[in-house]
Amino acid sequence: MKTEASRLITNFATKPIGIMQWKWENFYLYGLVEPLTGEYFVWEFSHLNAACFNIFLEKFSATYAQDIHIIQLDNGAFHFSQHLQIPENIILLFQPPHTREVCRVDTLPGELHHKLIQSNDYGRKLKDI
Repeated sequence: MKTEASRLITNFATKPIGIMQWKWENFYLYGLVEPLTGEYFVWEFSHLNAACFNIFLEKFSATYAQDIHIIQLDNGAFHFSQHLQIPENIILLFQPPHTREVCRVDTLPGELHHKLIQSNDYGRKLKDI
């Protein structure tokens, strides 16, 4: 949020002089969801780049070392980095560009909103919809 400047006490017709710099803190959530069970793995990082993606894949691979995982990805630049080291138990599957029907996460909120409006029953549980 941006801090709004308000009135300050100064002489008449004198504009106050001040230095203002807003601090922004960003973070990125990397996450994977198992579609059948809903089990998820989420990790917070400071950057969206190949180095953080490498760390995320290593942590995921170490946590679920007993299985082989197929991870569906979009065509983000850091997914194709030459410095990316993919663990042996992970297979990356890249989806074609501009295919919203493949990536259902993008359309989920709109579909839920539409179903809630139609049902007129806001007390229903998400799993019932």
